Amino acid sequence: MRNIVNISLPRVLNKEVENEVKRSGYASKSEFFRFLIRSWKTRELTEELLESRKQFEAGKFKKLKSLRDLRK
Repeated sequence: MRNIVNISLPRVLNKEVENEVKRSGYASKSEFFRFLIRSWKTRELTEELLESRKQFEAGKFKKLKSLRDLRK
């Protein structure tokens, strides 16, 4: 199920979005904004994974003996 979300853009920004939709071959503005949101979420996850890796490499981790240890 989809929800409809309306946004308001200044004319200049709307024109840029329209140009990018045409230039990049998106089917619609909605598809373009879904792409942007997915990219944002992917970047967010990547940053979290990189931070976790840094902590692991610094020795800041917990050794698990079983899955129950995840709850502690």
